[in-house]
Amino acid sequence: MKSVRAFSKLRSVRYTSYKAPVKDVHFVLNDVLDVWKSNVFPEHCTPDTVEMITNEIAKFAENTLHPLYQVGDQEGCSFDGDNVKTPTGWKEAYQQYVEAGWPTFFPPEQYGGQGFPHTIDTIKSEFCSTANWPWFMYIILGHGAVECLLDWADEDIKTRFLTPLVSGEFTGTMCLTEAHAGSDLSNCKTRAEPLEDGSYKINGSKIFISSGECDFASNIIHLVLARIPGGPAGTKGISLFVVPKYLEKDGGWETEKKNVTCGGIEHKMGIKGSATCVLNFEDSIGYLVGKPHQGMKQMFSFMNSARLHVGLQGQGATELA
Repeated sequence: MKSVRAFSKLRSVRYTSYKAPVKDVHFVLNDVLDVWKSNVFPEHCTPDTVEMITNEIAKFAENTLHPLYQVGDQEGCSFDGDNVKTPTGWKEAYQQYVEAGWPTFFPPEQYGGQGFPHTIDTIKSEFCSTANWPWFMYIILGHGAVECLLDWADEDIKTRFLTPLVSGEFTGTMCLTEAHAGSDLSNCKTRAEPLEDGSYKINGSKIFISSGECDFASNIIHLVLARIPGGPAGTKGISLFVVPKYLEKDGGWETEKKNVTCGGIEHKMGIKGSATCVLNFEDSIGYLVGKPHQGMKQMFSFMNSARLHVGLQGQGATELA
């Protein structure tokens, strides 16, 4: 019993530190891959620019993100029945991340991005995910939403929703799992009823939605799998919809009445600062992405992005250990 108490006391005062492997990154880019010789990077992605980006994101990861890792583990998220409050300092770190332009690396310039190669964005992702994975989960969901909309959305959807996602003004989520079905998406029961104006009325509930509700941004863009009546059974009848937390209003965005509500948050060991939510769609207004009944194929753009980031999560955990 004494040994257990001693271990618990030791664990409560244990701190970690993080030093981003900047020299290793430069070695891989310059000596192993020799990316500058191959001319695969755009003209504005020069060695000096990449070195500056790598050094600055390393400072942010080391000095801002990593000290907040333990804060998140100690405080976790809180839910008041309507809104989620993230741990102390996390929202401010996100604002610093946005103001530095870090979310805009890879998207094309026409939507507010910088058009850097994914290689450079991956350096950022490695440093941030290692420094504070639960915090970075909020980031990767927005990243995946951007990739999915770039691949499949029409120009109207891109114009309305993509630019604020790229800038970090909005965050994003992927909404797949339902309580009765688990990972079996063929049993998806969330419904999308077409309306006369071309939008859809979404009804259903999704569970285990990472970053489903938070205080980081003014809006959250949910990418939701749902069924349009009369479609094929199974996964072939699933369509993909953009469902914002707040709807457009008078040339801006609603700030009070929510289009999507949070029904609660899970309590997960190890990622207490990341809000894993139950989301309720009750006559929520959504917009079809691409063509009907293509939702599974479209969502794989998002899921593949998430899979690559999970790989970085494993690498980050190894680095930090």
